[in-house]
Amino acid sequence: MPANGARKEVTLAFTGASGALYGWRLLQSLLALEVKVHLLISSAARVVFATEHDLKLNGNPQSCQQQLVELFGCDPALLAVYGKDDWFSPVASGSAAPKTMVVCPCSTGTVAAIAHGMSDNLIERAADVVLKEQGQLILVPRETPLSALHLENLLKLAKLGVTIMPAAPGFYHQPQSIEDLIDFMVARILDHLKLPQQLMPRWGYAAKASAITGPASA
Repeated sequence: MPANGARKEVTLAFTGASGALYGWRLLQSLLALEVKVHLLISSAARVVFATEHDLKLNGNPQSCQQQLVELFGCDPALLAVYGKDDWFSPVASGSAAPKTMVVCPCSTGTVAAIAHGMSDNLIERAADVVLKEQGQLILVPRETPLSALHLENLLKLAKLGVTIMPAAPGFYHQPQSIEDLIDFMVARILDHLKLPQQLMPRWGYAAKASAITGPASA
């Protein structure tokens, strides 16, 4: 915990876009940094995790919290999992919610709902709260191609101060595995959260190393 006793808190939402491993690695990194995570998981996200990660997340919030604590070996106090209709959770109110939220991965349906203030489930409401409280909202959409409607919704949110960070990893760090590509995106998210990360070197350091060693395929 920080010296001043104030632990950073982040609301993290998994939605039904492909790219579940981005969210998984981000959750792992936040817990390792002892950030308190308020976790929201959509029904579609559970399907994606089972499909892409071969992991069945328990549908009961309390059981899911226990499952994740055991998987990550973290302090139970660092993680709170809420159901989609848990309107009494802290993230549903501006007086209690963290001022920071990341939706990773973020489906274009979730983008549309947030852009139009729908608040039909806790993920949408939590994002609406962060917007109205003028906090930090980061969306990590993973869709291709993007339609004009998708782009209009993303532009609308960007104009409101939302950080739009598409799951589009770079290659200047010469990734050798899928994990390296995932770490690229998670590192960028952590940078925007102003949290320390050693997942990948920043531009300049990586470029100098590449100039010295040459391309991996050379």
